[in-house]
Amino acid sequence: MTILVTGSAGHLGEAILRTLRGRSSAVRGIDLKPSPFTDAVGSIVDPTFVRAQMDSVTAVIHTATLHKPHVATHGKEAFIDTNVTGTLNLLEAALAAGVKSFVLTSTTSAFGAQLRPEAGQAVWVTEELASVPKNIYGTTKLMAENLCELFFRESSLPVVILRTSRFFPEADDDPAMRSAYALDNAQANELLYRRLDIADAVSAHLLAVARAPAIGFGRYIVSATSPFSQHQLAALARNAADVVGELYPDCAELYAARGWRLFPGIDRVYVNARARRELGWHPEFDFAHVLRSLRAGSDFRSALAREVGSKGYHDTPFDDGPYPVVK
Repeated sequence: MTILVTGSAGHLGEAILRTLRGRSSAVRGIDLKPSPFTDAVGSIVDPTFVRAQMDSVTAVIHTATLHKPHVATHGKEAFIDTNVTGTLNLLEAALAAGVKSFVLTSTTSAFGAQLRPEAGQAVWVTEELASVPKNIYGTTKLMAENLCELFFRESSLPVVILRTSRFFPEADDDPAMRSAYALDNAQANELLYRRLDIADAVSAHLLAVARAPAIGFGRYIVSATSPFSQHQLAALARNAADVVGELYPDCAELYAARGWRLFPGIDRVYVNARARRELGWHPEFDFAHVLRSLRAGSDFRSALAREVGSKGYHDTPFDDGPYPVVK
């Protein structure tokens, strides 16, 4: 069984290739950029290139995409080319090759404009929440999801869509967040409600490959397990630190020792219950893990996250931060 991984030079693609190669699994990586994990350099927008990569492939993990940080540097047509046409090319080639599992890496940005607290409380985000993307990134990822569902309905191609929360190691694209919180502090806080360690992202994708034939079609939120419950949503928006303090009494002391602070308010909670139940996924890196790491004086990131490291999203540096921001 050969697994084709698109976006092999990116964060998640490399992490998947590292893991599968470490298990001596048959795997092939493709990307626009050469890298130690890229076996063929080319564009998924080119259907001839895509078809040529499907020989002996039984599963596809499609991580290649233009991301939110590209919104300020790439036009809408480029997003459609890569995120929509590229996905269509892969689906058509996978179907023709008799692929047994197709896994699409999507994003919680598909919820987009839904993620605004109403009536003074955080938003409880499950797969049932309607998708209302607010930019071309979320729009084209949702279009790619819809293409995947169409191929399942019309041709019974087994597809699993994973809506991942943020797993990138780079600093936040919000200058106010970057100036207010140290990078480690901010990303530790995010594991409460909107972040995912890349090791857990990899395990979800590999489970999706294995389970896709039995599932047929499924769409899952993949984020660290949140400790919060629905009855806490109003309190989270009002004073998240109090809620966290009740759940983890030693958090304040552990944070103070590092000079860290909790966010004053939390605007959403990503719920991963369906992925845990239906995929058999057991994410390891959550906020409880962060506190255990602080007690032990160790890094809360997985070994895989440290190995992959930071890649950035652009070849060109910017004066005002890690990536340009749309005004």
